[in-house]
Amino acid sequence: MIDDLFISLLLAPLLIPQGVYTKKTTPKLEEPEGERSGLVGSGARLKLLILGDSAAAGVGVSHQNKALSGQLVTQLSEHYLLDWRLEAESGANTSAVIHRLDSLESFETDLVLVSLGVNDVTSKVRRKEWLKQQDHLRRLLVSKFKAKHILLSSLPPMHKFPALPQPLRWYLGRRAKAFNLTLSEHSLLHEELEFLPVSFPIKSEFFAEDGFHPSGLAYQLWSEIVAKQIQSKSVGF
Repeated sequence: MIDDLFISLLLAPLLIPQGVYTKKTTPKLEEPEGERSGLVGSGARLKLLILGDSAAAGVGVSHQNKALSGQLVTQLSEHYLLDWRLEAESGANTSAVIHRLDSLESFETDLVLVSLGVNDVTSKVRRKEWLKQQDHLRRLLVSKFKAKHILLSSLPPMHKFPALPQPLRWYLGRRAKAFNLTLSEHSLLHEELEFLPVSFPIKSEFFAEDGFHPSGLAYQLWSEIVAKQIQSKSVGF
């Protein structure tokens, strides 16, 4: 594979202005209102932490009940007494999430769902450095928050994002694929990690109005994939 640095330098005259233009013209969507923690349902107790970026935070819908967290809580509460918490923020990359967790008081969780990578892809972080950050995150979740199982949701297909012009779309898509491969390989080295491929139909109804974030329909599909995986696995809770 051609080195990312070489490609970045080669395409910089195109990528930089396209990046500036895209950031300027793409609609700025706010994080939705709604609960970010709760205790709901019945059955065996499951302590769930949802962690990550704007997608984890539900950007693209009007309320958390239509976002990933709300739809996932609805599904899991039919099977568990669900003690859940959302720690997510627009623009967050892996380094920012580590900093956020460092600032929190420790608490115990059984299962962590992580949505990270898009903001790392759009930054200048190299894959080797990102891998170190991902391992730091893993160790922090296990040591401070007693996580038994960590689901790593795959990065979305950025090479097909409507909001991105070419060749920026191709370039970021290429990085996203490489980061997914890194994440998948990393998950094989640690028993508490599991890489979870998530794919959506590339249709307008699966994108929010900005052409970048998931729509409510995409969040529904995503939550169904996660819920099915949780229910099919014995992860020690």
